[in-house]
Amino acid sequence: MDHIELRHIDYEYAASERAVTALRDVSFGVADSEFICVVGRSGCGKTTLLNILAGFLTPTKGDVLIGGRAVSGRGLDRGVVFQDFAQLFPWRTAQRNVEFGLEMKGVPRDERAKTAQRFLGLVNLEQFAGAYPHELSGGMQQRVAIARALAYNPSVLLMDEPFAALDALTRDEMQRLLVDVWRETKKTIVYVTHNVAEAVYLRSSSSSCMVSCCASGSSRRRRSFSSPTT
Repeated sequence: MDHIELRHIDYEYAASERAVTALRDVSFGVADSEFICVVGRSGCGKTTLLNILAGFLTPTKGDVLIGGRAVSGRGLDRGVVFQDFAQLFPWRTAQRNVEFGLEMKGVPRDERAKTAQRFLGLVNLEQFAGAYPHELSGGMQQRVAIARALAYNPSVLLMDEPFAALDALTRDEMQRLLVDVWRETKKTIVYVTHNVAEAVYLRSSSSSCMVSCCASGSSRRRRSFSSPTT
């Protein structure tokens, strides 16, 4: 059974004159530990789809299941990394940002600190644990965001064009880092992008699969591969 299941998902945004269809009859599954890229042009519904998976939006029609359970809102079984650098708390250091989800779960302070340091090490930022977001580059802030999303151990990592605002060299570096993190953690990842070259690179590097989003909102699975080897 797939770890993530989308069954005939529709979503409509209410507008002043008429409803705008963002997604229509979207159905696909994502296996446990699979890395999937959702690629399509701007405005085709990619972010809407990710927000439905995150529980930020409720589909107009259809069902979403994660681990066999219906998604009915936000949950700690999902970590989300956004495109905006401002997703970090500016008054918290890198380590304290990574600890946030653990605090929400009631994890003791010493254990939070140890876990945060481990995940900062995973993204090669252990030396910047005491730095504040404004003291970090854009790529470094996104690495902190990835560490924060992973630290409280969600089963699914949802990523909405997280490297789109980075320069080309940093973006390439972050793509390689993400593949390494996926191989280390074996998380189920859904990665949204409009960049076809990025999707092709991630697919070839991570043995992932690709789902295309059309302008009408429908989706089609392009190719599937096995999960990472242990």
